[in-house]
Amino acid sequence: MTSRISSILKWFYPGIGVKRWIGLGAFGVLLLIFGTTQLGRDVHWITQALDSLIVISGIIILILGVKRMMRSFIAAFIPSSRGSELVDILYARKQLGRGPKIVTIGGGTGLAVLLTGLKQYTSNITAVVTVADDGGSSGRLRQEFDILPPGDIRNCLVALADAPALMRDLFQFRFDTNSQLSGHSFGNLFITVMTRLTGDFEKAIKETSRVLALKGQVIPSTLSNVILVAQHKDGTTTEGETMIPKAHRPINRVFLRPAQPQATPDAVKAIEEADLIILGPGSLYTSIIPNLLIREIQEAVAASGATKIYVCNAMTQPGETDGYTASDHVKVLVAHSHPRALDYCIVNSAHIPDEILRRYANQSSFLVVNDRNRIESMGYRVIEDEATVIDDNVIRHNPEKLAQIILGLMEEV
Repeated sequence: MTSRISSILKWFYPGIGVKRWIGLGAFGVLLLIFGTTQLGRDVHWITQALDSLIVISGIIILILGVKRMMRSFIAAFIPSSRGSELVDILYARKQLGRGPKIVTIGGGTGLAVLLTGLKQYTSNITAVVTVADDGGSSGRLRQEFDILPPGDIRNCLVALADAPALMRDLFQFRFDTNSQLSGHSFGNLFITVMTRLTGDFEKAIKETSRVLALKGQVIPSTLSNVILVAQHKDGTTTEGETMIPKAHRPINRVFLRPAQPQATPDAVKAIEEADLIILGPGSLYTSIIPNLLIREIQEAVAASGATKIYVCNAMTQPGETDGYTASDHVKVLVAHSHPRALDYCIVNSAHIPDEILRRYANQSSFLVVNDRNRIESMGYRVIEDEATVIDDNVIRHNPEKLAQIILGLMEEV
């Protein structure tokens, strides 16, 4: 009994920011009771009008008190909601919670771009992300601390974050070259520290997700310390995700070491429950396919009754997909996974200025040719649409437009 009274009294501690609104609501209730009581007693129209005004004032004050009190609660538990209208917050969360269950599979910046568009329509998003990265900050942390690479995970976490912009910028902040932390991003270091504290990479991601108030979830495709290996058409092999494009030799196939890594159970469950599965956009051999080389994920995707979409890159990638057409991308994807891995292929049809194409050509990157007839002869439907934008002379997928195209396909099915 004493503990219950103590819990109630805590609501009246200074600094909580709730007492004033409780008091305002209580005052509204008193006005409402007094006004309705007097309405039944007073006969004169002037006093009745005054009583009616008191009742209306009581209702308004009560609503205002309850509204402000609820906003205080929400601001405490959902920091990103500060300054937002309560009705907007509740409506948005309710609507997003009713959205389709979407699973995206890939890695790199391409997947993060897609997620920023999808989160405007649903919060039921699961990003299944590759952990084969071994370059840059991720590679250094992987080698030094014996953890899975956090870079692609971090990009997806920030893309799905509902936290304030400053928090997202903080996680993407990269230390300059004059620091001992040169090249590392704060987000990578944060995930590394969380992994060391919890002793579990998966748990570290979940705790980081809470910090960023995610609209969805980010799951590594496997918790095994895998290495991506490419077998080239000349019979040689290249080991390491970052070294494969640098070899500049046509790729025959890629595979993982160890050969049979176990899929993350949550990733498989999300795929089985999905309404929509999206492969890409992103590097074909080094971002998308590594996830599909995991047997449980490959089988779950193939068996799924969800609508399955592959988002083809707009440009070829030097040392990885040189000379590839759209159908070549699809053939390689199917060869490394399963014929039922996709139903649709989205190909960009947006006009790209010649000066941009020339700049890419200087880097040995060229427009992916849309040979839709060959894709359709394989049994897949092709969706041609203007899915890219030019951002600072860089060709990127348009997150909003891409999300609209994808969700439009769901309505057609």
